[in-house]
Amino acid sequence: MKNAFRVVDAALRNGRFNIALDQAMIELHQSARIPDTIRFIHFPPTALVGRHQVLSREIDLGFCAAHGISVGRRITGGGAIYLDEGQLGWALVFNRATLGLGALGDVARAICEAVAAGLSRFGLDARYRPRNDVEVDGRKISGTGGFFDGNSLIYQGTVLVDMDPGRMMSALQVPAAKLARHGASSAAQRVVTMRELLGAATPTITEVQAALLDGFRERLRLDWYHAELTAEEESLAQRLHDEEIGTDAFVTEIDEPADSTLLATGTHVCPGGTVTAFVRLEGQASDRVGQVLFTGDFFVAPPRIVFDLEASLQGLDKAAAGEAVEQFFTDRELTALTVTPVDFRHAIEAALRHRPDGRREGRP
Repeated sequence: MKNAFRVVDAALRNGRFNIALDQAMIELHQSARIPDTIRFIHFPPTALVGRHQVLSREIDLGFCAAHGISVGRRITGGGAIYLDEGQLGWALVFNRATLGLGALGDVARAICEAVAAGLSRFGLDARYRPRNDVEVDGRKISGTGGFFDGNSLIYQGTVLVDMDPGRMMSALQVPAAKLARHGASSAAQRVVTMRELLGAATPTITEVQAALLDGFRERLRLDWYHAELTAEEESLAQRLHDEEIGTDAFVTEIDEPADSTLLATGTHVCPGGTVTAFVRLEGQASDRVGQVLFTGDFFVAPPRIVFDLEASLQGLDKAAAGEAVEQFFTDRELTALTVTPVDFRHAIEAALRHRPDGRREGRP
């Protein structure tokens, strides 16, 4: 069977465990202990931030706590999302050579077109929208994202089968600027569910899964066989959950700095998302870069490259920081769907043009 993927349905799991299972599958795939896999994912009510997002800026933690919505952090980038039993998650973990697609942007297009082909089986005019969405009449029905880690790639997304838009909007704090980029004034206008489009003809989750597999077969020229998660996947995911991904420390790792008034802050908005830089200045004349934090809804691979960038800037003269950002990326491979090295440079230079009190440098 050419390009035969294992297909597993992991059933309804805790949101943080689902993320830990993502990491476990990547690690086991890298060591050739699991084959190329398509996994279907089911969530209880859960709000998830992207790997590099500021938690309290993206999620209404009070609302989630009051309404039994769990909160987690993904290992992939991108924006915050709300998930529940009415939505279907899916993920592909495979070798970068399997589909013959080298660049992440090409992978995103091919997989999104496959998802669109699957959803079109229900009479929907589903289409790929660059860089990583599937839309019907300009409204998102599936958001996706992923990254390379060595020769392994994880690419995942969701299909909005049924959802309460009001609950989603209450759980998430969607920036107005992000909605404006898509010509919408509210999150409800930006997204659409199969229930809204098809009414009583809305398919079951099982039927959506079958349609997606048909789309993957058609567009990606792959076949599959059904199997179960291995005991090794389950045990590694549980360990990753208990020791890291399922902990509050991991979920709250990136949050609004407690003393943010003492930091220089700059935000750069680009077509692919938003990059914000928090910079603590040091030295008698506040002319050296201390701690740096980059946040945003961007996709970069591998995700840890952002943490390496932050560390590389510490101790530099602030006048050299912008150029140092670009130099950092000339020495390392950056795979990104939505941002470029220049976007990170613009963010830190915007921060360094402003004093922590919010005024532009050089003004009284």
